Formats: sequence, C-alpha cells, structure tokens
Amino acid sequence: MADNVLDKEIEKENQFNLEKEKLEQVLKLINEETLGYIDKRKKAAEYIMDYRKKAVEEHKDDEDKVIEYFDHELYIREENFNFIERKLKELTALRPNPYFGKVIFSESGSPETIYIGRFGLTLEDDLEPIVVDWRAPVSALFYAGKLGKAEYEAPDKSIPVDILSKRQFIIKKGILKGMFDTALDVKDEILQQVLSKNSEEKLKDIIMTIQKEQDDIIRQPRNKVVVVNGVAGSGKTTIALHRTAYLLYNYRKILQDKVLIFGPNNIFMEYISTVLPSLGEEGVKQTTFNNFAMETSGISHIMNFKDYMEKILNNDMDFINEIIYKNSEEYIKELDNLILNLNEGYFKFKDIVFMGVTAVCEKELLDMFNKYFKYMPLFRRNKKVKRIVFSKLRDIRNDKFNEINKEYQDTISKFSKEQLQLCQNDLEFKRRIKVRQLIQNLIDTKKQLTWLDSPDIISIYNKFNNYKELTRDDLAPILYLKIKLEGYKIETEVKHVVIDEAQDYSLLQFIVIKELTKCNSATIVGDINQRLIPLKGITPMLKLKQVFGNTLVDNFDLLKSYRSTREIMEYANRSIKTNDIVPLVRSGEKVEEIIVKEDNITELIHSKLNELKANEYENIAVICENMNTTKSIAEKLKDKMYIKFIDDENCIYEGGEIIIPSYLSKGLEFDAVILIDSAKNNSQNNMLKYVMCTRALHRLVVLKCDLS
Repeated sequence: MADNVLDKEIEKENQFNLEKEKLEQVLKLINEETLGYIDKRKKAAEYIMDYRKKAVEEHKDDEDKVIEYFDHELYIREENFNFIERKLKELTALRPNPYFGKVIFSESGSPETIYIGRFGLTLEDDLEPIVVDWRAPVSALFYAGKLGKAEYEAPDKSIPVDILSKRQFIIKKGILKGMFDTALDVKDEILQQVLSKNSEEKLKDIIMTIQKEQDDIIRQPRNKVVVVNGVAGSGKTTIALHRTAYLLYNYRKILQDKVLIFGPNNIFMEYISTVLPSLGEEGVKQTTFNNFAMETSGISHIMNFKDYMEKILNNDMDFINEIIYKNSEEYIKELDNLILNLNEGYFKFKDIVFMGVTAVCEKELLDMFNKYFKYMPLFRRNKKVKRIVFSKLRDIRNDKFNEINKEYQDTISKFSKEQLQLCQNDLEFKRRIKVRQLIQNLIDTKKQLTWLDSPDIISIYNKFNNYKELTRDDLAPILYLKIKLEGYKIETEVKHVVIDEAQDYSLLQFIVIKELTKCNSATIVGDINQRLIPLKGITPMLKLKQVFGNTLVDNFDLLKSYRSTREIMEYANRSIKTNDIVPLVRSGEKVEEIIVKEDNITELIHSKLNELKANEYENIAVICENMNTTKSIAEKLKDKMYIKFIDDENCIYEGGEIIIPSYLSKGLEFDAVILIDSAKNNSQNNMLKYVMCTRALHRLVVLKCDLS
C-alpha cells in the first residue's frame, strides 16, 4: 500500500515537471511571437506613415483628390496593422497565464492533446495550434461533464470522440502553481479558489470555471432565442457575455459591430464594461433600454428611477396599479385600439382644389389611403399621399404658368414693332404679376393642407396618457406607436441582442426590441425571483414564443448559485420561501443577524465596516431598502469615515466601501454586505431583501431595525 502511494506521488511529481517544461516552451514561443509581431508592427507603421506622406505630397495642390481617392493597398495595410495590434494584445494577455486546461481525446483511434486558453496561439507556418481558444468548437470537450464518449460541433457536423483525460492548471505570472486531473466538472479545488477571491478579480477568471450547464448554453446555435431563468449568482451575466464572445469568435463576419447589449442601469454597465474587452472583443454596443428608447424616440425627460422606485416602496397604490396596467397585455390592446382609431378616422378627406381645378378628389385620396398604400404605416402613408398631392399641384401650377406665358406670347405676336416698344414693358409687368399671384395661390393652397400633416407621436401619446409625467413604462408604448404609425426603424444593423436582468421587462419591451432590430438571434437572461417592477401574471421573459413567432425559443433554468456561500443563500431563500435554489457547497461564516436600536445603528455600521476591512474584504456595501434610509445613514457615517454614497443610476462604482439603496444594487456583487433590514414584511419587500442578501459573496451582516 505504501509503495502504491509512493509510486503515485512520484508519478504526480513527474507529471508536474513535464507540465512545467511544457509551460516554459509555450512561454518561450509566446515571447518569440511577441517580438516578431512587434517588429511587424514597426514595419507596418513605418510603411503606412511613408505612404500617407507620399500621397499627401502628390496631391497637395488638389485637396479634393486626397479626400475622394480610395487607396485599396493602403486599406489592406491598415487592416493588417489592426490585425497585428489584436494579436499583440492577445499575446500580452496570454503571457501570465497561457492556458488553464488540457484535454486528451481520441477521435479516430489515435490520441490527441489540446491545451485550452483565453486566446488561441498558432505559429505562422504551423497548422496545429499550440493553444486552442476556449471558444473553438473542440474546446467544448474541456467543459464536458465526464470522461468517455462525447462529441463536439464542427462547422458542418458533430464529431464523436472519446475523452481520455482532462487536466486543469493554476498558472500565475507564468509560473505553474498547481494542476488537477478531473473526471467530472471543473475541479472543486480550482472552483473554490476562484469563488473565494474578492469580487474585483472574479469575472476575469471565470473562463476556467465555466460549468457544463453554463457551457451548454454559451455554445447554443446562433439562430435561436436563448432564454435563461437563473437564480442569483448562477452566472447569468457571465453566460450572456461569454456567449457574446463565443458567437463573435465563430461568426465574426456576420456579427462584428452588430451585437447590442441591454443592461439594467449605468452602474451595472460600467461594472461589466471590462469583461468583453478582456475576452478580446471590442466595439460591442452596451446600453440600457431607457437610454436606447429615449435616444430613439427623442424624449428628453422621464421620471428618474429613484423617484419611480421610491413610489413603489412607499406603496403608492395608484402608481403601482398604473405600472401593472402598463405592463399588461391589456395595455397593448388599448394601444392597438388607439392605432386602429387613428387609421380609421384621423384624416378627414375632401377635394383639393387649386385655381378652380380639382388636383385630387376625395375618392382618390380615400383610394390612396385605404387601397393603394394601405400596406404602409399611417403616417408614412400620409407623407406619401402628400407628396403625390404636391406633385399634382405643381402640375396644375405648370399648366397655369404655361397658359400665362402663351397668353403673353399670343398678345405680343399681334403687335407691330412700334406698338411693342410702347406696350411690352407693361405687358411683361402684368405677366409677372400673374406669375407672382400664381405662386402665392399655390403657397396659400398648400398652407390649407395642414390636415394632411403627420402629428407628433409623443403628443398623441401624452393625450392618450392624460398628460401624466412620463416614466420608464411609457418608453416602450411610445416606440410601439412610432413603429406602427411611422414605420420607424433604427439605422444601426443588429444581428444579435443580449438582454440582462430581463425579468423586469414588459412584454411590450420585448416586442419593441424585436420590431426595431428585426433580430431572430438573442440571449435573454434574468431571475423571476428578482423582479422589482410590479406585475400580475407570468413574467414576460417566460413567454417569448409569442414575440418571436417562428424563431426557436429555448428556455433554460439554472438553479445552482455560484456567487454566495451556502449560509448566505439559505438565509436569502427564506425571503422568497423557496427550496428550489441549490447553492454550491461552499461554506462560509454564518449570517450575522443583529437587532439594533435606531440610535445605535450608525455606530454599529461603522464598527462592522472596520471589522470587515480588517478581515481583508475589499468591496463592501451597506445596502438599505430605500433612498431616505440610505441618505440618512450616509450623512451620519461621513463624519466617521469615507464611504461612497450611490444615489443615482448614473454613478460609477469602482470598488471600496459604498452605501446604496436596494434597487440600484441589483446585478452587482460585493465581498461583504451589511444589510439594513427595515423589518417590513410584504411580497415586494421580501423580494427586495432577497436581492439585497444575494449581493454578498462571502459575508452577510443583517441589522434589523424599524426605521419607518
């Protein structure tokens, strides 16, 4: 027995030394490749600069030629320079950690070995890669749930293989720190190390710890809608961003600069802003639905999110009922009725007469609106009809103008030369008066056609909305009217849409996004347990088949949480009264629950913050339910310590200690959280408490105090 143990230790040591040698070889190749690309970049830059200088000198006397001339050779050189820059960035990222996994598999009887990293590495004259990009189809074998029979998707077919072994590495600053052989999912030792890190580092290391159920979603085919309903900490955002990177890697020609990501607020967008660049993907547009809708519709002001949420938290029932109504399918029907009524009765047609001539009769107008151009949205239709009417008015004007000229020419043709000398100036003056009157009559007639003008969509909606202050719930309806009445389309081409925190979207928002982008490829992630916007019925993100028509909509549930410790998740689950969530078995400290008097709360928060900082937690949040409590505590704390007060969704979170209301913390994560529990107990507050609890990775302190 002792000999067997010793043999295993010796074999393990030998394998470790072999992997060290392999790592040294790869690092040497990376350094050589880096030097090679640096030299290529220098030569490419010098060529481009010389070429531009020469082009400017050749055309310095003709600036238009410099502007208009397209030099194909220079374009190719600049594209090559951009490629070199991209490769240098990838090599720089690979140097401290060239790869994190190894798979040995048999495809046609002979074993093959691949090393998997953040980016691929293939030498210029070689066909076989040194390191395979994690997004490559064959890399799916690393994330497979077991050894033995498996397959991966090649571009044209599935490739059956036999996975013989999988190995994972911990490499830091180019030094092999550890390795693990695994037969199942990502080895617990590595996953535990990554999950136990502070939040600042966590998203950057996620590639090596992607789980099989996450990888299966990431690698779903492009031409479908992937909907993920996952519990807090299940990796929804990670999946959405890594699926974006995966799709861009495999379909770059189709998707480059054509991916649009919607996040919940600007704090969150800033928080995830470095993830895609760290995966080598630049130029992906990231925005919020509010920003997108306001920019698209031309709306300059809506109720801010703070006031909106505070009304909900203050139980303003009139406001809440209106939110529920505007997020319902009944509201869509009301909008459709409004559109129908406008189509049937907005324009009151009559004959259009100019100088005694009927340019367009009422029947012609009705036929154009209700027959010939009925396929067009109403306000595009009326613009088309108006152009036709103006064209017919111009035709009549031209006929009248010709009549005036003919009358003038006929008159002067009858005069002798002597008579013309006496009368021509007077006749010409009268001709000009008639022409001027003709033009004035045309202007006056056009002015009378204001009944053919398109109204402003926002004005129509404001009247429909009884002139109430616009909120986030009015943005989708306004865009819906623009689509249905104006045929509005966005100028930017979009081939794939990503929506995060989708549980707070209304059905109409999904419809509007689909109509504007015409996109049948999407990744939509959310958690129905974290919906903060009041709603009756099924959460819309779970019934998207009625939005995307014949496009395949595939729904996935993720019930395992990787963010928080078991103790935190079990505590959070009490708020929503569910046992469905299966927390990862990562134990931590027990949730600390303290009953505190309002007079002592500031002192206790200050003490706990110092305690958590002493325990080397870097990012700590004090999370309160509403803004009044948050502001009050922040004011008292500022005399004792520095703590950033997040009071607006446009604030930027850069780490450290912050105090923040519940609804602005959604989507963020912190090493430790101090939760201020107001002791209220209703469904909305319980859902908020669940959100607040699940922001914590390692420590959760709950201070129970009635601050009402």
